[in-house]
Amino acid sequence: MVIKKKSVSIVAPFYNEGEGVVLFWTAIREILDAMPAYDFEVICVDDGSRDDTLQKLISIAAQDRRFHVVELSRNFGKEAALTAGIDVAVGDAVIPIDADLQDPPELISEMLAEWDKGAEVVLARRMDRSTDTYMKRKTAELFYRFHNRLSHIKIPENVGDFRLMDRIAVDVLKQLPERQRFMKGLFAWVGFKTTTVDYKRSAREVGTTKFSGWKLWNFALEGITSFSTAPLKLMTYLGGTGTLITLFYALYIVFRTLIHGVDVPGYASLLVAILFVGSLQLIGIGILGEYVGRIYMETKQRPTYVVRKQHGVSRTFDHLASHDSHE
Repeated sequence: MVIKKKSVSIVAPFYNEGEGVVLFWTAIREILDAMPAYDFEVICVDDGSRDDTLQKLISIAAQDRRFHVVELSRNFGKEAALTAGIDVAVGDAVIPIDADLQDPPELISEMLAEWDKGAEVVLARRMDRSTDTYMKRKTAELFYRFHNRLSHIKIPENVGDFRLMDRIAVDVLKQLPERQRFMKGLFAWVGFKTTTVDYKRSAREVGTTKFSGWKLWNFALEGITSFSTAPLKLMTYLGGTGTLITLFYALYIVFRTLIHGVDVPGYASLLVAILFVGSLQLIGIGILGEYVGRIYMETKQRPTYVVRKQHGVSRTFDHLASHDSHE
């Protein structure tokens, strides 16, 4: 009797990672070859790269039949590329991983061991982020704290996209319809039996990060508005508090006028009051605009991504089980 192997899909988004493609292939191949008890496929999603990333990925797919390339029609962003890879993956478990190798592929064996024990989601938690800048570490810490206080969906701190998800969790994730996708929040929303393995975050092998400070700020804003309406409630409370203060101050002015008569008010206090209230209103309108904008984008019902072409052999694990990987 032949026992069917468990199948595992590894999903890696690529954007202008030409210098690191071969390094990624080498590192992943060594790990997969060391675990013959599983059938693997590696879904490489090219997110509209402008360098030679796509050509190198196609060349690897032609040599290693476990590799499959999903070419998007343009750059849709990492969240969309990750979604595309997860949608295409057919394994019993799916492992998203960054192409820069800061998430160590060696941890995959530990994830699979926890999965075999019954875990449906295995999180990889960064215990040491010394390779990141001080500012990046502090802003990440502030984001997690701020988000988790505002939202009832708690995002595990120092946990990125690198994780293992059982097929049951992946199928639920694929049912979530939103187009503006904050994957860390969606992963947390899905739930299921979860365990954690710790690791030390490595420096990038080659290349530079694609996330600038401005992009990280917008990413954080996306996460907060995706899973919490607390900013809207906060503006309501601030507006109510301001109204009460204004009412009490107006009563004070009336009584003072009745008792002491009319005096000439100072322009400074009047200017400060006008600027403060006006700024508060603009902030409130801006927050409201973020939510209205999300509604606007969702109502368009445009697809999250567009696949231009897929490269690689016919993708069935029965086929992949007898692969001839390049030596």
